[in-house]
Amino acid sequence: MERRRQFAKSNLQHSISQLDLQFRPHNARVGLLTICFLWASLEAWVKSANWGNQEMNAHALSRLAICTVVLLGFTRFAQAGPPLICHPIEIGHAKSLPWVEFNHKGSSDYDLKNLSRDTMAILDSRTPVLVRMETLRRATIYARQDPQAAKELITRLQTRAANSDAAGRADALAWFDVGYLAEAYKQWMGKDEPNPAAGLDGYSWVRKAISLRGSDPEMEFAAALITLSGPDRAHRDHVQKAMAGAKYDPLLAQNLASNFNHQTISELLVAAPAGRF
Repeated sequence: MERRRQFAKSNLQHSISQLDLQFRPHNARVGLLTICFLWASLEAWVKSANWGNQEMNAHALSRLAICTVVLLGFTRFAQAGPPLICHPIEIGHAKSLPWVEFNHKGSSDYDLKNLSRDTMAILDSRTPVLVRMETLRRATIYARQDPQAAKELITRLQTRAANSDAAGRADALAWFDVGYLAEAYKQWMGKDEPNPAAGLDGYSWVRKAISLRGSDPEMEFAAALITLSGPDRAHRDHVQKAMAGAKYDPLLAQNLASNFNHQTISELLVAAPAGRF
């Protein structure tokens, strides 16, 4: 009985050590603490189990070790952060909001009272979709610092999109903007924070924009990032269309080849849903 227990423990330790080698990020403190805590918990469980009356054997515990490896593998995406926020979009020399780090908190030189005005000015200039994505990413980071600014921006974008429908000229870019911002808000604003995008289905607005726009690989790229956690079939469709269009869009191709948490964005997109963030 003791040999069986030791075999199972050794097998589990080997699996977790292999996971640590494979997935350790540059800042591995959180990952290592998770692994150590989980191993300590499992080891205590093994010691306390009544092996004489349990059907679980070493092979069953080995399967548990494999499941543990898979579970911990998923944490690498959580450690990297939500892609809509933590991965900047390459826009070349195009104009956007002032640069801001995704982990920015507190005061800065940028006046948040101007956030809505400045963002709308960029979006209303008929800028390319990739520039809109990066502008809305930066706007979300800023908006998290000021609930009033966050609400004002998304309200203005909602109104602009709705007005285009009411005028009988549905604006694909307007619907894209409010949809993408809503999804960015939901990825970045915590459950205990005011979130004006709570309850909004931004992805459905992005799909509406794609329908209105027709073939647009950059919008498909945005939708692929939004659907990293599903729905799976729609995600695969968006990925396929984005990659096909990248053959004729050098800046989109550059974004797909850019690095995110030790892999390219295209690898991240193709790996989903197995590699969800």
